[in-house]
Amino acid sequence: MSIKLLRNPLSALIIGCLGTAFAAHADVVIGVGGPFSGPNATYGDQYWRGATQAAQDINAAGGINGEKITLVQGDDACEPKQAVAVANRLVDQSHVAAVVGHFCSSSTMPASEVYDDAGIISMTPGSTNPQITERDMPGIFRMCGRDDQQGLIASNYIIDKLKAKRIAIIHDKDTYGQGLADATRGELNRRGVKEVLYEGLSRGEKDFNALVTKIRSANPEVVYFGGCHPEAGPLVRQMREQGVTARFFSGDCIVNQEMVTAAGGAQYTKGVLMTFGKDPRQIAEGKAVIEKFRASKFEPEGYTLYSYASVQAIAAAFKATGGTDSAKASQWLKAHSVDTVMGKKAWDGKGDLKVSDYVVYQWDDKGQYHEVP
Repeated sequence: MSIKLLRNPLSALIIGCLGTAFAAHADVVIGVGGPFSGPNATYGDQYWRGATQAAQDINAAGGINGEKITLVQGDDACEPKQAVAVANRLVDQSHVAAVVGHFCSSSTMPASEVYDDAGIISMTPGSTNPQITERDMPGIFRMCGRDDQQGLIASNYIIDKLKAKRIAIIHDKDTYGQGLADATRGELNRRGVKEVLYEGLSRGEKDFNALVTKIRSANPEVVYFGGCHPEAGPLVRQMREQGVTARFFSGDCIVNQEMVTAAGGAQYTKGVLMTFGKDPRQIAEGKAVIEKFRASKFEPEGYTLYSYASVQAIAAAFKATGGTDSAKASQWLKAHSVDTVMGKKAWDGKGDLKVSDYVVYQWDDKGQYHEVP
């Protein structure tokens, strides 16, 4: 059976479930969970495109122990309750052997409990909250780093490179956003820098003028934001419109071109800093795959290659253990490294990568981002 390329999230889930009724005996069904609708849908699209290309490439090379990969899409819209419903459908109806997902940490946390109860291996390409791998769940893995690692890199850059002493900390009250903000805040405090402002905003808000007034009154040199581009963009624009010139710093959830769109143009994102892993598009192992994406007029930015590599890792574990037993696959991944489109990856006993490669990027006046020294 050929891999299913279904764009409509609900149709993908429903048709995928029907498809497995005919394909379960011969296909390895892998769920892809993430936000395929809502303000963070760009990340779901990256997940799907990455997983789809990986499945096509693996299937073309013989599949997993002679069986083909079939993907089933589950849209959680970055909503925890919806993520639980999606997880249950993937397990009970689609009978997935593994899951690549989810994206928002607030969705990954409850969804992973469903997978753990079912004994199904899952790997998140992009959820960074430390607690995800601190709950003694043997089948949960990451293809990314953690917020405490991002926070360390960000705080060191703020103190050592920017020489800033007055820092405002803003977060979106979400598991990911507040977790990232608190990790950075903790590292700043550890080094003797106490924030001049600590405030939360709500996901979905667009009018931040009252918050910007507070920020301006605090007179920070740096505003650190824990959250994603739908809120980061309007926030930085309104800061500039009110004359706040403080450097804006955030994390991996603003690493996509929609950050520029959300802000209203490159004139507002120029100089914005963010932490993210070393650009996987610069890794030699991924050259051929990247060329395939670009030939189809898609730039594999953000978490596209992270999703591709997640499918590779799961496939490698199933191949090595001769089946789709998640317990065996989990044990194998914690004892072996895997060659991926992002280079060689290895995991510790918790399911975290043994090596994290966060660096700092900056947006330029053309709406592009580049690593900074």
